[in-house]
Amino acid sequence: MSTDKKNPESPWPHRFAVLLAWAVFPLIWVGGLVTTYDAGMSVPDWPNTFGDNLLLYPWTTWINEINERWDVFIEHGHRLLGVLVGILTIALVVAVFRRDQRRWMRYFSLAVLAAVILQGCLGGARVLLAERTLAMIHGCVGPSFFAVCVIVCGVTARWWKDPTAIRHVESARKLYIFAWSTLVLAYMQLILGAFLRHISTSASPGWFSLVVFAHLILAGLVTVTVFLLAWVAWRGRARHELLRRPAGILSILIVCQLVLGGVTWLVNYHWPSLIVDWDVTASFSTIVAKGRLQSLVVTAHAANGSLILAASVMLVMRSLRLVRGKSAEVASVA
Repeated sequence: MSTDKKNPESPWPHRFAVLLAWAVFPLIWVGGLVTTYDAGMSVPDWPNTFGDNLLLYPWTTWINEINERWDVFIEHGHRLLGVLVGILTIALVVAVFRRDQRRWMRYFSLAVLAAVILQGCLGGARVLLAERTLAMIHGCVGPSFFAVCVIVCGVTARWWKDPTAIRHVESARKLYIFAWSTLVLAYMQLILGAFLRHISTSASPGWFSLVVFAHLILAGLVTVTVFLLAWVAWRGRARHELLRRPAGILSILIVCQLVLGGVTWLVNYHWPSLIVDWDVTASFSTIVAKGRLQSLVVTAHAANGSLILAASVMLVMRSLRLVRGKSAEVASVA
C-alpha cells in the first residue's frame, strides 16, 4: 500500500461523506412523500417488490406507475434510494479504512453502516407488520441518520483535523451552548411533527390539540434560540468564517419553516373559522386532499425540519472546534 493511501489528509473520505449526505436528503424527501400519500403499504412485501427482487423489478413497469399507481411509484423509488444510500455508506467505510488512519473514525464508519442497515430493517418491519408506530420511529430515525452523515462530513473535513489552524473565538463556549440547545429542541420538534404526521384517526380532539399546542410552543423556542445563536455568531469580535454561514443558513431555514408550517396548517385544516368567509380567503376555499399543493407543502415542511437538524449539528461541531481551538493554542504556547 502506498504512503498516499495511508495519508490521513486524503480527501476521499470527506468526498464520500458529502456524497452520502447529499443522497440521504432526497431519501428523506421521498420518504416524506410516502407518508403524505399513505403509500407505505402500497407494496405489501419486503425486501421484494411484488415478488420480484427489489433491484430486478421491471423498470418499465415502475415508470408506468407514475400515472397508474403513484403510491407504488414513490414507495419503490424510496426503496431504491435506500439501496443507493446503503451502497454509498459501504463506499464510505472502504474509503475510511483505506485512507483515514484514525482508529476511532473506522469504528465510527462501521457504526454509520450499522445505522443505515437498522433504518432499512425498520422500514421493512413497518411494511411486514403494518404497524403505524414503526412508521413514526422510521420517520424519526431518518433525520437522525442524516445528522450523523453531517457529523461524518465534519470530522473528515480539514477544519476539524487541524485545530491549530483555527483561531479561538471568545464567545465560542456560549455559541456551543446555544447550538446544543437548538439541536435538542429541533429534534424534539421533529419528533412531535412525526407524531402529528402519524397520529391515529381515532385520537381524541383534545389529545390532537395538546400535541399541536406543544408543537407551536417548541417552534417558538427553536426560533428564539436560533436567532440568539445567529446574533452571537455575527456580532463584533465573535464573527468567524466557520460560524457565520451555517448560522445564517439556519436562520433562513427557520423563517422558511415558520412559513411552511403556517401553509401546512392551511392546506391540511383550512383557514381559521373567524376568517374563512372573508373575500380573500373564500377565493381559496377548496382544498384537494393529497393534491399536488398539499403534498408539496406538507412534505417540504417535514424535509426542511431535517435540514434544520443538520444545520444545528454542523453548528455544534464548528463551535466545539472553536472551543477546542483554544486548548490547542494553550498547548502550543506551553
